[in-house]
Amino acid sequence: MKDSMESLGIAPIINAAGSVTHLSASPVAAGIAQAMAAAAQSSIDIADAQAHASGIIAELTGADAGIVTSGASAGLLLGAAACLAGLDAGAMDRLPDTSGMRNEFIVPRSHRNSYDHAVRAAGGRFVEAGVADRIVGVGVRDTEGWELEGAITERTAGFFYVARPDSRPALPEVAVIARRNRLPLLVDAAAELPPKGNLRRFIDEGADLVVFSGGKAIGGPMASGILCGRRSLIVSALLQQLDLDFEFSSWQPPASLIDKHELKCVPRNGIGRSCKVGKEQIVGLLLALETFAATPDAVREERLTLVAQSLLEALRTVPDLQARVVADEENRGVPRVEIKAAGHDAQEVANRLRAGIPSVRLDASRARAGVLLLIPTCLSSADAVPIARAFARALT
Repeated sequence: MKDSMESLGIAPIINAAGSVTHLSASPVAAGIAQAMAAAAQSSIDIADAQAHASGIIAELTGADAGIVTSGASAGLLLGAAACLAGLDAGAMDRLPDTSGMRNEFIVPRSHRNSYDHAVRAAGGRFVEAGVADRIVGVGVRDTEGWELEGAITERTAGFFYVARPDSRPALPEVAVIARRNRLPLLVDAAAELPPKGNLRRFIDEGADLVVFSGGKAIGGPMASGILCGRRSLIVSALLQQLDLDFEFSSWQPPASLIDKHELKCVPRNGIGRSCKVGKEQIVGLLLALETFAATPDAVREERLTLVAQSLLEALRTVPDLQARVVADEENRGVPRVEIKAAGHDAQEVANRLRAGIPSVRLDASRARAGVLLLIPTCLSSADAVPIARAFARALT
């Protein structure tokens, strides 16, 4: 496959920056890639495949239902569209025009981020609540529950929450407020795996919809994700994604997921049509999800630790380089190799690594502090020596 990419002029890189989207996320296991190739040569009913996927996703997440999406951002757009339109075909057809509709998502101010553009793309508008004193370092408080509840108006469509280890308020507290006011709670948990227990955690804590990336820790196709949660919301999201060019009398949606009698008509192709997911993504994501769920966290951590140790041993041969393995709770079981290059500008070293052949990409987010990070999630022990050689060239 590398030969195929190079024949197209696409140069492979060594990805030591982790499963980030701009570096094509995580590699797909050989067996899963073969299954995706086989799926690509077959014809299936996408709606039926999504209904089958729903059963697997529900079993592994504890949700009522779930679908495969074309990435986590698509999951946020579809989830927001479901909160905005429900099963109202007319409302679906109007999105992203939400004039006269409930269209506001209440969000803790410290949860705003670039990726929430997907919610706005569906027609949602954010109402920020609270003050994030602890984030800007001027105090210890963040948004509190009473501030979220005080922001509810007749325009409120739901709550939006970004799940991180230090997110405040705690999700169960927000879920209680959402249930008390009969409003849906959409949770962005795109990068919150591992541990695999997080597959169930956010649903257990009261979320109505949860989004996961499929191309990061799960190891599925890069352009895949999961949206899981309440069945009625999942049905709305799926209807706004599918090709729905049917007469109502002849339409036969999968009864295991979509109850045709709940609808007065076949909705028009919806705002999520551009987020369609292919058969290859459905097959690859489901196989990767089953593998991820069946693999103990300790096994995954052990493999990554061995890769990190291989990197450490190889880098010790490079003069002027200090390296150590860092593993803490913040990294959720993913060890990192921290590097300092004495007498060298860290960002310049990162630039030279990028420009080299092969091009080595790493995490330079702490370069101003003189620190570079190697994250082993997309590496194997075989990458250790080439990376060490690249550092040796970069430092000379």
